[in-house]
Amino acid sequence: MNTEKLSTRLERVAKHIPKGARVADIGSDHAYLPCYCILNDIASYCVAGEVVEGPYRSALNQVKQAGLENQISVRKGNGLEVISENEVNCITIAGMGGPLIASILEEGKNKLDGVDKLILQPNIGSYSLRKWLLDNGWELAEEEIIEEDGKIYEILVSVKGTPMKPYQHLESELLMGPFLMKENNEVFRKKWEAEMKQWKIILMQLEQAGENEKAKLRKAELSGRIELVQGVLST
Repeated sequence: MNTEKLSTRLERVAKHIPKGARVADIGSDHAYLPCYCILNDIASYCVAGEVVEGPYRSALNQVKQAGLENQISVRKGNGLEVISENEVNCITIAGMGGPLIASILEEGKNKLDGVDKLILQPNIGSYSLRKWLLDNGWELAEEEIIEEDGKIYEILVSVKGTPMKPYQHLESELLMGPFLMKENNEVFRKKWEAEMKQWKIILMQLEQAGENEKAKLRKAELSGRIELVQGVLST
């Protein structure tokens, strides 16, 4: 992967960025996504944010080598603290857990007033992210699920709008994704069959461990999720 050829995962993220957007890529690592977006005339300006020293230095070097210092600002800082209000109109956050992405958005809510689009790629825990978007006035507009190098990724695209608009069966759709459930493709089924298999193993371990209130609640939660997912996959 480099500034000219992204991973499939990041390429799919880039395809959702509006042409001419001012983009903040949070957790930018080597700044591959911002460089790609500028070089391919997708974005007009990018901020590459990194909290860790090593990736921050890598991003600085990458941007310098590409000769894009005038269009990409590499900044070290935590989450959305690297941008100022109304500086960007699109935010990408890729390659983190859903709860972490949700916490970054929550802590930086004051920076979102001028933002029109969030393009989020959680590695795990998409439920937490959909719930945050729903609770904070963001409408889930599109979803993708892809497999790359044996790993499955989801991409959630959100805009300011009507948060409840895509939802009809809230519990299952927050967990599995309203658009992904409708598409119900091979990768989606593969993901949830694997999840169910893991839940059943945990359930078996809990059964063998003995009964206490915490285990009882966890078993009920897992059983409920297995039943819910089985219902979706059987349609």
